[in-house]
Amino acid sequence: MDIVGATLGLIVAGPLMLSIGLVIKLTSRGPVLFRQTRTGKDNTRFTMLKFRTMRLVNNLHGPSVTRVDDPRLTSLGRWLRRYKLDELPQLAHVLIGDMSLVGPRPKVPSHQVEVLLYKPGITGASSLAFRWEEHLLANIQPAMLEQYQIEVLSPLKNALDCDYMKHAKWASDCQLLILTLLGREINKAILRTRYDTSYSGPQKLDQTIS
Repeated sequence: MDIVGATLGLIVAGPLMLSIGLVIKLTSRGPVLFRQTRTGKDNTRFTMLKFRTMRLVNNLHGPSVTRVDDPRLTSLGRWLRRYKLDELPQLAHVLIGDMSLVGPRPKVPSHQVEVLLYKPGITGASSLAFRWEEHLLANIQPAMLEQYQIEVLSPLKNALDCDYMKHAKWASDCQLLILTLLGREINKAILRTRYDTSYSGPQKLDQTIS
């Protein structure tokens, strides 16, 4: 399913990807693709590709998470992130074998707590649950974003990914793919936690998944 899906995706999205790459090159200085080390299956490392969405002069500075009003984003980058088109190059990772269509999110090594028993996915339970993460972070002060990522977001995402890895089936993967294609998100009611966007310091979280 991964090979067929990624191949069809690259064929269908190929013209769009070429157009996006051209517009990025013409509208902002820097490379078309953004490269970052991510954690793969069994804690292997690989360099993940995305379309660059940030200005070159600033994209190496600031928190690792992004708010919707992040000044580092280019105008095109905001649009690409809104519709998740910046992740299209990851289809190539599926063909290479670094990733799957569905799975836990490929996190930066410092944010990965559990050992991944499966290949990380372009989409998945945590990806859909936090589809609008950049909007949810809008009320978090920039100076607190990194701490919020470590103490709030990472535990929730890791809990969802662990739950996914325990119960994943072919049918559930198909369901997540359909939700992704429809632009839907998982109902956040599955998280029994305080997703507090007035966060100003450490807090104890109920990270239990129903």
